[in-house]
Amino acid sequence: MSVFTKVSHAELHTFLDQYALGELIGFQGIGEGVENTNYFVDTRDGRWVLTLFERLNYADLPFFLGIMEHLAARGFPCPMPVRDRHGESLRTLNGKPAALVLRLTGQSVLFPTLAQCAAVGAALGELHVLGQSFAGVCANDRGVAWRRQTGELLLPHTDDDTRQLIRDELEAQAALDLTRLPQGVIHADLFKDNVLFVDERLTGVIDFYYACNDALLYDLAITLNDWCAEADGRINTARAQALIMAYRARREPEPQECAAWPLVLRAAAFRFFLSRLHDWTFPREGDMVHIKDPDPYRRILLHHREHALPLQ
Repeated sequence: MSVFTKVSHAELHTFLDQYALGELIGFQGIGEGVENTNYFVDTRDGRWVLTLFERLNYADLPFFLGIMEHLAARGFPCPMPVRDRHGESLRTLNGKPAALVLRLTGQSVLFPTLAQCAAVGAALGELHVLGQSFAGVCANDRGVAWRRQTGELLLPHTDDDTRQLIRDELEAQAALDLTRLPQGVIHADLFKDNVLFVDERLTGVIDFYYACNDALLYDLAITLNDWCAEADGRINTARAQALIMAYRARREPEPQECAAWPLVLRAAAFRFFLSRLHDWTFPREGDMVHIKDPDPYRRILLHHREHALPLQ
């Protein structure tokens, strides 16, 4: 979440006239994240998050809002999109597609406990189960083709060691066919800053704007890499076991997933190494733009290349 598009008080007031949310009290830009413009919005009737979609395909936006509605209606702790006076959840603000969702209680954590890791694993497993009944379809626009294209784009702009790492990983992952693994709706960005807690109780899973259809195991790998990695790239075994065991209590991985797990962990680390390296190399303009350091994911990737973490 960043601020690329500025919104004035008058512009937001006009936008909110389309909703039955009461008088605008205040709003504030959110500086974290890297893709969309986000604001906290307070009105007389509640607290909300406003998102202006900067680079996402307009045709995919109903999928993102639809999966949140689908999950929230089934008791999953994610934000419910707000519909306007005409029953629409997607509007336009300052020339950008925009949506309001309910702001959930709780805070993200930097140093998760074992109980919090277990809560995240259970929530991810539940998301994968509930997502099976969602009819919407959205391709992963940062899948295999994107990783190859982005890796090749970066090669002329990197040092020798990084070029070799990218080339080696592209070659190794050519043997991985994620389409042969169980598929479904995935969050694809279940990082620590996208999960809210009150103490050790999980109160919210947010930011579904990378959600798509892909291998469920890939989503588990993305989540584990962020929640269980130490600063040097090593995976904390206790946190990983807590997360995996809680996930398995909701959804048991199949044998082919267990076999593919080490390479899927690498694919998940490689995806975020490439995206962060791309943003570092080709920064975007904007107010309060947050660019994340690619080196943590380089270290995670290097660790996975040397150590195979078992899924069971």
